[in-house]
Amino acid sequence: MGWKDQFTVRLARSTGVQVVRRDGRPKLIRRPERLLHRPVFIFSSVRSGSTLLRMMLNSHSAIYAPHELHLGKLRATLNDRYVRESFAELGWDENELTHLLWDRALDAALQRSGKTVLVEKTPNHVFMWSRIARCWTDARFIFLLRHPASVFDSWARARPQQSAEETAASVLKYGRSVQEARQMLPGCTVRYETLVSEPEAETRRICEFLELEWEPAMLDYGSKSHGSIKAGLGDWTDRIRTGKVQAPREVPAVELTPELRDLATKWGYPLPARPATQPPTQPGPAD
Repeated sequence: MGWKDQFTVRLARSTGVQVVRRDGRPKLIRRPERLLHRPVFIFSSVRSGSTLLRMMLNSHSAIYAPHELHLGKLRATLNDRYVRESFAELGWDENELTHLLWDRALDAALQRSGKTVLVEKTPNHVFMWSRIARCWTDARFIFLLRHPASVFDSWARARPQQSAEETAASVLKYGRSVQEARQMLPGCTVRYETLVSEPEAETRRICEFLELEWEPAMLDYGSKSHGSIKAGLGDWTDRIRTGKVQAPREVPAVELTPELRDLATKWGYPLPARPATQPPTQPGPAD
């Protein structure tokens, strides 16, 4: 992210004023008021335990944490010159109308749930973290980390058709975006390994960040309804279906690229003790 993007994000979050381009020139506008206040976004890589975390949070009486919503695919479109010119007179382009659509849809979902805090966890949203931060300038963020070696191993088993190079590139893309968001935005960093080894302590810490009282039901997420469990909506594997927090697996002995080794070091993780020369070749249950 360049300095111009950094400036735009900081300006929007501190003042509510955004820099947009009109007729090829930058212009300052004040975004419309949002219906949804202080939403929470979980930024993570795939295979980092975001479905587990969202189900634990969704078990809280005040938190609505739905399945993955893929906001990047939901867009408002101005289909001809007249409607574009018409809304330009109001100061709105397709981007701002899309933000209004996102805000209205998520607020309606939260109101329908009867709860007060919305948490969203689509992993791909980390690639548009700056746009989300500009859309909801009061948004809160949870950064969910997992050892890159574990993410690589899990993603390789979930996508056996990919080569090791493709898997490593995908994991690195997510990891770098998570790191960029962490450097730019305030928030709460959660490690998957701590979440599953010390679930009560970690969920208590998250509740403190969200300014909510902790509830024991968060540790027994299987006793609550969380909607459909299937591909496209989050993790769908056997471990998540147990309804119980599972003990963490050992960090697998996989060959990490130099870039992923560097990412692991930045995140404070030890490197795999016995790196293998080949990734898993047989598909197995992803986690």
